Amino acid sequence: MKIARYTQKQIDKYQRQKYIGELEKVAKNLFRMFRDKSSTMHSFVTKFRMLKEKLDEREETHLDAEYHRELKAYINRLYQQTCQNEAFGEDEFDDIREAEMSNLNRLQKMKNSVSYKKEKHKTKHHEEWE
Repeated sequence: MKIARYTQKQIDKYQRQKYIGELEKVAKNLFRMFRDKSSTMHSFVTKFRMLKEKLDEREETHLDAEYHRELKAYINRLYQQTCQNEAFGEDEFDDIREAEMSNLNRLQKMKNSVSYKKEKHKTKHHEEWE
């Protein structure tokens, strides 16, 4: 009988990947809800609470990337501003919709900036054109 053994490092990596996946799932759903004109404040709050609870069930982990730290801070701030705010209503939801889509886009750009070519490769490539 074989027993599968994982090192603590493997377990930590797995947990971090799952936590990051959950963070990105929340962000994707937030963007969808803000973009969808038929979303109401009540449907938003209900769905956001459910997503945040799933995120909170995951073991919090150390995040190296600036994008992931910013995303986590954004989700926490938005949750306090909306779901934990008694005064949050339909008007406030409509007021923040565009601004929050811009914030989410900014975060997405931060994530994507890592995938662009390094500066040393860009200059080499452009010299070949001349």
